[in-house]
Parts: sequence; C-alpha cells; structure tokens
Amino acid sequence: MTGLATELAKALAVDGRGVIVAVASGVGSTPREAGAWMLVAAGGSVGTVGGGHLEFEAIRLAREALAGTTPAATWLVRYPLAARLGQCCGGVATVAIAVVDRGADFVDAAVACERTGVDYALIHRLGGAGDPAQRLLVTADDARGSLGSTDLDSAAVAAVRSRLASPGLPATGVVEIRGVSLFVHAVGATAFDVLVFGNGHVGRAVVQVLAALPCRVRWIDAREQDFPAAVPANVETVSTDALRAELHDAPRGAYVVVTTHSHALDFDVIEAALERDDWAYLGLIGSKPKRAQFEKRLATRGRPVADLTRVVCPIGTLAGLKSKEPGVIAVGIVAEILAIRQARAAGATGNTDPGRREAQLAHGTTLAFPTGKPRA
Repeated sequence: MTGLATELAKALAVDGRGVIVAVASGVGSTPREAGAWMLVAAGGSVGTVGGGHLEFEAIRLAREALAGTTPAATWLVRYPLAARLGQCCGGVATVAIAVVDRGADFVDAAVACERTGVDYALIHRLGGAGDPAQRLLVTADDARGSLGSTDLDSAAVAAVRSRLASPGLPATGVVEIRGVSLFVHAVGATAFDVLVFGNGHVGRAVVQVLAALPCRVRWIDAREQDFPAAVPANVETVSTDALRAELHDAPRGAYVVVTTHSHALDFDVIEAALERDDWAYLGLIGSKPKRAQFEKRLATRGRPVADLTRVVCPIGTLAGLKSKEPGVIAVGIVAEILAIRQARAAGATGNTDPGRREAQLAHGTTLAFPTGKPRA
C-alpha cells in the first residue's frame, strides 16, 4: 500500500479532487486508531478507517463532498458506534473529512516526504461547508502551505514539531492554537523500508504480503526476466548484479529479507549487510544447518560471533508455522517484521525492551505477541 500523499496525487491527477477521511480520535473500543486514513476519489477508495457501518457512512459523506463545486474546509463527524451505527464496539470514533482539490500546495511536498522516508504531519484548519481549505504540511525542518495567518502558522509549526518529537504525546489529534481548532494528522510516521533480495517463489510471496502495508519495498535481483510484468504500487524492482551497492545505499532502520536462488549470493548479501549495524531486521531464508554453515564461514573471515546473532535464520518461524509453502513462509517473515516494528515502537515510549525481543528473534526463539484489547 502506498502512502496517503501518493494516493492523493494520483486522484488529483485523474479526477481533480480527492477526499481524505481520517480517524481524528477514538474513545473506548473503536475499529481503528487515530491517524488511520482512507482516500476517496471518483474512481474508488484506498485505505480503511475500520470497515463496517462507520466506513460506509464516511465514504457516503466523502462522495457527497466530491460532488460539491466549491472548496471546503476540513470538518469533524462524531460517531457513537453503538448508538448511531449499531456497531458492537461501543466506543466513539471522531472522523475528519478533508476535501482536496488539484493545485493544493502541500501535495508535492508530502509525496516527496513519503518517497524519502521523512516523517510529516498535515495540519488542517477546521471549519464548515463553504469555508476555505487551509492546510499546512510540517516536517522537522520544513513547512508548506498556510492556516490563514503568519502568527498562527508559526505557533502551529512549533507545537506540532514538539508533538512529533515527543514519543509520549499523541502526534495525531484535535488541538486548539491561538483560539483556532486544528486537526493534526501525522501520516508519515508509519512508513518503513524493506529490501527484498530474490525474485523467486518466496520473494514474490513476501512482496505480495508487503503490498498491503505502509512500506516502501525495493525488490532486488539480477534476473530481470523473472520479475512479474506488474508489481504492487509500493514496490520498486531493481535489476542489478551489484547487490552490495543496494545495501550500502539503503536507509537506516530498513528491514532486509534475503531469499535469493543461490546460497553463494545469500552469503555475499549477508556478509555485506553485516558491515552495517543499523538494520531493524536482517533475515535469511534457510534451515538451521544453513545458518550453522554461514556462521562458520563468516567466523573464518574474522566476523565477531556477536555480529552473527543479528542474522535471523531460519526466518518466518515466529508464529510457529510449519508449512514450507512460499505463501506461508512469507506471512511468517512479515509477521516477524511487524513484531519487531511493534517492539521498537513500544521501546520508544518506554513500554518494553525492544533489544531483548530482537535478540530472541535472532536466536530463532519464539516471540510472544502482547495481549491487547480485542478489535471492534
């Protein structure tokens, strides 16, 4: 799944108008968390705010907005899920509806943020039907657009940057600054980078599973003819013999999945990857004997034993799945990636020890999923 800005840019190019639907806040049990989004355009919708009657109603409102002829501000709709929509969640979801027309000055900058992995937030000035659309895009070192006045813009930028830099504060939500109600929507923080080496059966299956997630995928193999004719929108295929160069240039914190057709290539990629220590995940397809063989070879080349524990092999075993079907292996691999992402995010807020969880994965042991509230 590509990012919100990328989908919005596509809609504007084709239809001239798109509607962002985002969860502004949730109280009690709700289908999705604050910040979850969908993009509604004349040609359809992408993303989700939780499905069910809530999403049905949100899409209805978005389509009504699409049919309008004048720019519209962002506004909020509050849904008591049980009383108003008959959903058994029982919580209250507040949804923001934002109409965006072709030429909006924040879109190109937001697309650039998603392409380069820069976190960003959209600040919407809340209003009613017929009010002008006023929005501001904010990153750690840039701001585009306006909320209507220089003073308000400056205050909003400072406040949102503080929220983005403070793990303990919710980045998404409704705030009041200088007497003006604003919806702050952090939309870049969930994107992550994955490098998939190998376009065989497992590599193809991994890419298909990743297509449903907010990530940027570089799919790398020397066998250009083996890439499918069409790939998911969030996937870039790279045909190259210089696999090491891909590792050198990859962003910090990327997730690396090594599933080539050759043990020799697998070893070469792993050896090169171990030159860096900033991967979030370094996974190698194979068995325990393959891992042992690679460890011996790496040790003979002077690689410290502690470094070898950073390689997850076998991969795809987190959920205890035993099947060797490519699709099952792929689901297991992506489950490991998501578990590490969750542990790292929790660690950033002081809720857990992500280093301990990653060490467990590296040794091939089972990582227990935390118990959470049931979904609506």
